[in-house]
Amino acid sequence: MIYVFLSIWVISAILCIHDRHPIRIVIYLGIFSTISAVCFFILGAPDVAMAEIAVSSFATIFLIISFEKYFSIVSESHSGSTSGSPRMEKAIKRVKKLALPVCFSILLFALFIYFIPDAAANTYLRNLYITGFYTAVGGENAVTAIYLGYRMYDTLFEALMLLVSVVAATHMSCYTEADITEVHVDDTVKPGLVDMYTIRLICPAMLLFGMYLVLNGHISPGGGFQGGIAIASFFICKHLIHNMYDMHLSKVLIFEKMVFTAIALLAAVCIFMGLYIHFPEISNAYLISMNLLIALKVACGFLVIFYRFVAFERR
Repeated sequence: MIYVFLSIWVISAILCIHDRHPIRIVIYLGIFSTISAVCFFILGAPDVAMAEIAVSSFATIFLIISFEKYFSIVSESHSGSTSGSPRMEKAIKRVKKLALPVCFSILLFALFIYFIPDAAANTYLRNLYITGFYTAVGGENAVTAIYLGYRMYDTLFEALMLLVSVVAATHMSCYTEADITEVHVDDTVKPGLVDMYTIRLICPAMLLFGMYLVLNGHISPGGGFQGGIAIASFFICKHLIHNMYDMHLSKVLIFEKMVFTAIALLAAVCIFMGLYIHFPEISNAYLISMNLLIALKVACGFLVIFYRFVAFERR
């Protein structure tokens, strides 16, 4: 069964790479993320599957809202234009342009199918983590113990990459101001009455679910990444309801940097300097605190990226 999902996974990845239409790319990316989440769940990582689904949902909403301005510009530019070349010539040029990438993709897919390993996987490291995480790190969730204990370096670099992405999205913008003072956005896509009431009902449950994922990530599937995305989605839903553009992004960005510093200091004291070993009774407090800091970090990062593109770039 896993091989079937992996085959569809490769096909959706190839479609994402070779397609040129933005909406179709978003659909293929959604299929790719859904299949990835199913594979993660089959392989025994429900936390990672949950994070993949959350990121995919956020990215889909984000891209659709960001494409609103793009399609308005394209429709205006093509409203008075006429086709200058015959349809057959365009089709021939397109076939010639896609022939080499498609053949190369088919070759890669054939190699992927042919070299799928048949031998049993080496489970030494997995067994070591599963049998020793409770005493070595603490908590009852092995995934949380791995990414906040055994693989803490990976977690730090992932948080750093998100911070770098947020800073890059801010500084590479053509707008130099840090906050929105005047709203110049004319939304052509407005939620209907049913949408408004549905979002109003979902918002409190989404915030509560995000806090549950954060505070119970050490004993059940969840954690800081999933909870942070849920908290960020709460503010995005509030934007869809009230059309809010008065977020102080400069303060959010400063707060995100402070939270990242706190994550690095807490990891240095508890993991790298060995405080965790000398005082094992603080394990649950460390896991909850780290999940809370990561949730704040992820929520701030996604908020800055969302509002930067939606409130700034769509003007």
